[in-house]
Amino acid sequence: MTTNFTLNGEAVASESDDETPLLWVLRDELGKTGTKYGCGIAQCGACTVWFDGAPIRSCVTPVSAAEGAAIETIEGLSPDRSHPVQRAWADLDVPQCGYCQSGQIMTAAALLADTPDPSDADIDAAMRGVLCRCGTYPRIRAAIKRAAELARAG
Repeated sequence: MTTNFTLNGEAVASESDDETPLLWVLRDELGKTGTKYGCGIAQCGACTVWFDGAPIRSCVTPVSAAEGAAIETIEGLSPDRSHPVQRAWADLDVPQCGYCQSGQIMTAAALLADTPDPSDADIDAAMRGVLCRCGTYPRIRAAIKRAAELARAG
């Protein structure tokens, strides 16, 4: 069966089996490799994308659930990396190995869309499900605060 959805603002169709995880459709069928496979059980957050504006784990979301939905990946957040979160990540040299960073960035951007001036508790609650094996959590928190400043400044 064909699954039709919007990906980063463009209409797409997938011919993959309905139960195929959205992650594999994004990466293997549609070439959006910025979204990473980490655990396959929705525990690490590396595969985070936006589903109708909310962060979800694409490794456990069947492509059939995307029918009619708007999906946004790291590639769609800002093609020129001008999104405040992407700018703050670069300014503060957040990535170490970088593997979790697309999930971190997509989750942080969703947080800031809902909570433009997050407290440490807000950041901790939102980011809790995105693991960083390198332990760059202090830089991640600082970058989220910096991104909030950049967004407020325009």
